[in-house]
Amino acid sequence: MSSSLSVFLLDPKAARALVGSRDDQLLEVVRASFGDDLASDDSWFSTEIADGAPTAYEALRTVVYGGPYPEERRYAFQYGYAYKRLCSLTGSFLDNSSFSPFRGDWLETVDEGLRALRITAVSVAELGHYGGMPDGVPCYDLPRCGEWTYERCLEALEQFEQTKRDGHAPPLEPEVVEAVMDVLGWLRLVQQRPGFGVVGFVS
Repeated sequence: MSSSLSVFLLDPKAARALVGSRDDQLLEVVRASFGDDLASDDSWFSTEIADGAPTAYEALRTVVYGGPYPEERRYAFQYGYAYKRLCSLTGSFLDNSSFSPFRGDWLETVDEGLRALRITAVSVAELGHYGGMPDGVPCYDLPRCGEWTYERCLEALEQFEQTKRDGHAPPLEPEVVEAVMDVLGWLRLVQQRPGFGVVGFVS
């Protein structure tokens, strides 16, 4: 079974602030502009919805209103995808061609490449860990979420620049090099936007 890492350039604090914001105008914008996407998601999860899971819009409204969330953990995925939708609305989607799809421990393999280049301030695998959702948003299985702050992104770039200054060039597999270059591309985009960072979702 394959997975996908979706990555967004945005202000992580602003994205988290949408949770519990009770912003009805935002909800109306989503309903008016992305109704087809919501309907498509409902079609995809029709069996789960028939079993009691919330619709995409219901989950989105619950997240924006900060709850209440049901105790049934198997429905948590809808709230995770609702937060992902909020990030997609407020952020810019970053190239994930090296990470979609991926299998097995690919994220850890890319992290090994980053560490070989002495980049330790960020971790790709961290973007797919459990527990990365904003406080209150339930998380169970997929999607999983993580974020890199602006400061960590700058630190990672400086680590890479120091690696270049030191002339340190470890041998890496071509596909790992390509993925690392994608990551460096994300970091450089963050560098141009003070206060922004990276939020990623594995699903």
